[in-house]
Amino acid sequence: MNSLEKPFSLYSLNSLVSRAVSEALPLRYWVTGELSEVREAANGHCYIELVERDEATNEIIAKARGAIWSRIYTLLRPYFLEQTGRPFSQGLKVLLQVSVNFHELYGYTLDVCDIDPSYTVGDMARKRLLVIKRLTDEGVIDLNKELPFPLLPQRIAVISSSSAAGYGDFCDQLMNNRYGFAFYTRLFPSPMQGGGVEQGIIAALEMIASDIDMWDVVVIIRGGGAVSDLSCFDTYDLANNCAQFPLPVITGIGHQRDESVLDLVAHTSVKTPTAVAELLIHSMLGQAARLADMRQSMSTGVRTLLDNERRRLQAACQKLPSSVAMYMQEQRHRLTLYEKYIDAASPEHVLALGYSITRINGKAVRSLDGVAVGDTIVTSVSGGEITSTVTVKNDE
Repeated sequence: MNSLEKPFSLYSLNSLVSRAVSEALPLRYWVTGELSEVREAANGHCYIELVERDEATNEIIAKARGAIWSRIYTLLRPYFLEQTGRPFSQGLKVLLQVSVNFHELYGYTLDVCDIDPSYTVGDMARKRLLVIKRLTDEGVIDLNKELPFPLLPQRIAVISSSSAAGYGDFCDQLMNNRYGFAFYTRLFPSPMQGGGVEQGIIAALEMIASDIDMWDVVVIIRGGGAVSDLSCFDTYDLANNCAQFPLPVITGIGHQRDESVLDLVAHTSVKTPTAVAELLIHSMLGQAARLADMRQSMSTGVRTLLDNERRRLQAACQKLPSSVAMYMQEQRHRLTLYEKYIDAASPEHVLALGYSITRINGKAVRSLDGVAVGDTIVTSVSGGEITSTVTVKNDE
């Protein structure tokens, strides 16, 4: 170094860089990136880390720290939540308006001035469509819907948070239904908001599947009015597990937005936990109505059958005397005919026609072989008997 040159202090150099950055980049710029870190400070400021990944390798190729000062963050946070349905949190792709700063102490930072939620919504929608397309291409998206719904869904495996108000409302409405239907429920706890939702629900499904014969349906519920985080219900692994689950899955995630992917693959989807309880109660009520109709139909059928048989019996009783008289007359006529047949075949009648009967020792002679010369025979003719002695036998 030249002895006449005075070295820069670090502060001086950083100040020079700060002025250069301010002069070179004096405007506000819209920049896209992924939130890899979001930290809310006690003073109301929000500190973020923004990254960009290579589309092919998913490796981080750029990174920058940023800050959203409290006066701006108090406005941006509820606005972003309202527009996207998600809190401002890590993992999201965002479009931010920033000013570029270089501070002597803190270095290179981006000061966030504004945000465009439509970019995040579009990215979320794109990911959601990709998941739906994959499920459709694999042929699993409608598998759970094709399962027959149980006639009496009384044994219910519930996946929810144990502290969720919606779970309490669901159980209260189910157990205190005005029809007195009996239900058996068991809670399989899982987070219903945040990063652990996917793993928690899948683990609960695995527990239910290990004792599958105990359950009729699976219910996935969470309470609350406005939903702050639905993207956890849009993941492929969660949707795939539910779509291929061997029991009907009913969802009541408690939101008023468009249905999540989990809702899409479920056997039945309703808006709230209490709506799920109503669905199960009405299913039981429908079967009770069917049983009542069957009971009424059976009772009516038996009465109709008895009435018909009673009328047939009465008609038969009315016809019985004349039928018996006619039957007796027919039988008397038959007896008369039989008597005539018997009379016509009697020996007396045969003898009266000029025939005779020859006997030896009381037995009728049926052929010449039954008679020998010298035998005494008795011949019966009309009016008496003739006793003779055989002197000659002549063959024909």
